[in-house]
Amino acid sequence: MANHKSAIKRIRQTERREDVNQRNRSQLRTQVKKLEAAIEAGKADEAMAVYKTTTSAIDKSVQKGIVTVNKAGRMKSRLNARVKALA
Repeated sequence: MANHKSAIKRIRQTERREDVNQRNRSQLRTQVKKLEAAIEAGKADEAMAVYKTTTSAIDKSVQKGIVTVNKAGRMKSRLNARVKALA
């Protein structure tokens, strides 16, 4: 257990930040799963609409530091390829 005031405050901040990051990461995964479900169902129109919101969620997660820039680009590229394969 931390003894210094600053260390105790750091622990509180870290816990809060972990909660926020976990929430954001969960929302991103949920959005990607929605897109994958639309792709599996073969619904090209729905997949294209969900793809736009998914890319937005991916970009937001990059801004928040949840995902690195390279991983985000890789995710968007792979998802885009799967959506285009439907059409």
